[in-house]
Amino acid sequence: MTAGDPRARDTSVDTIQRELTAFARRARATAARLHPELPLVSYTLLAHIDDQQGCRATDLAGHYMLDKSTVSRQIAALEKLGLVERRPDPDDHRVQVLHPTDAGTETLAATQGSRRAAVRDRLADWSEEDLNRFADYLLRYNSAH
Repeated sequence: MTAGDPRARDTSVDTIQRELTAFARRARATAARLHPELPLVSYTLLAHIDDQQGCRATDLAGHYMLDKSTVSRQIAALEKLGLVERRPDPDDHRVQVLHPTDAGTETLAATQGSRRAAVRDRLADWSEEDLNRFADYLLRYNSAH
């Protein structure tokens, strides 16, 4: 197959799809080991809420392209675990903003080092150039609509 051959592009896309699926499975398994009672989706939402220093549930749904009902269930679980709390928006008291509790921040801090170490281990033999390129590709991929 040549560079302009559509079959070559299809083969590459198939490989990317397969490897992204394997990546997602590995991430879920790692999350389950690090915090068994907190599914990967919940952990991801908690991390985003923390990173944004608070956000609305609708913002989460839009950012992650999830149904509002899915986000609602995940947020309810995070609230039940005492990891997230709702506060009125200072600009519009009708709107609730999600914030991590102290326990939520502690949970993120406790698992972040382990998660970072796991990724660092997998990428230990990659050059700085390869890491930068991979990071740029992931940013590019995830910014596409």
